[in-house]
Amino acid sequence: MHRVTDRWRLGLALALCTTVLWSILPLALKVLLRSIDSFTITWVRLGLSGAVLAAVLAPGGLLSAKAGGLRPGRRAAGLIAIAAAGLCANYILYIMGLDRLTAGAAQVLIQLGPVFMMFGGVLIFRERIAPAQAAGAAVFVAGLLLFFNHRIEGILTSFTGYTAGMLLIIAAAITWAAYSMAQKQLLVSYSSASIMLVVYAVGAVAFLPLSKPADLLDLDALGAGLLLFCALNTLAAYGCFSEALNHWEASRVAAVLATVPVVTLFWQWAFSSLWPDLVDSEPVGFAGVAGAFMVVGGSLLVALWRGRRPAAPEPAAGGGSR
Repeated sequence: MHRVTDRWRLGLALALCTTVLWSILPLALKVLLRSIDSFTITWVRLGLSGAVLAAVLAPGGLLSAKAGGLRPGRRAAGLIAIAAAGLCANYILYIMGLDRLTAGAAQVLIQLGPVFMMFGGVLIFRERIAPAQAAGAAVFVAGLLLFFNHRIEGILTSFTGYTAGMLLIIAAAITWAAYSMAQKQLLVSYSSASIMLVVYAVGAVAFLPLSKPADLLDLDALGAGLLLFCALNTLAAYGCFSEALNHWEASRVAAVLATVPVVTLFWQWAFSSLWPDLVDSEPVGFAGVAGAFMVVGGSLLVALWRGRRPAAPEPAAGGGSR
């Protein structure tokens, strides 16, 4: 069993760094979408991340199996296929939904991922839902209704671009849950970095025919900088996240990361005040802010509650395009 170093200050700093990176990512993507299409952005993110990760893993072996773990075969290949398809679909569905929503709204809605993962565990693995998890799901739904209270009438009466964006983010949360459940089984046999390398490679190949590499030449300095930031953000955030788990308990790291939607709302308010032409604001009042905190709290209960039984390792709380 892995033991943390108890250097909690370093663990907290690394978790906060991850939170900042993940909270600011959708804002950067939102601005970048004005210059380049979602398929090209996703292809560059996956391709560059895969290339960097391959260079890092090359000295120790790109895809090494753990002793006594799942042997290469049909089951392993099937799980890897589900993980790759799930996360690649999550990336593209999320950014397509983000193109139609504000960054804050997308980050709040993508927190449906842990809720869908909980129900997936019930349907596929016959897991039981603890009362605290059921309460967390109820709090989560109530929080969503509060956050989108000013949009509900429009959503129910007409099908707009905003509604389409919400449906795309919900689909992204479902595919993230599928990826997470497949990854949970694969982590018994392979390292997370090896799994991600395969996912990145599959995604880079799959999105190449749909992307427009020639458009990259037309990017200005701001666009090129944002694209590079978005491509490296996942690797940097993942590195900080993994190292945080070495120094601090997973539940506490996940509790910090669950605040990502609220932090995104703060960044969105700050940046939209400074650069209103670049960053759209989300018109949320007191009820909307309260709803965002309820979403965070409900997501934490759903993802972290384990009752009295020892928990198997699984992805941290929070879903989305990471």
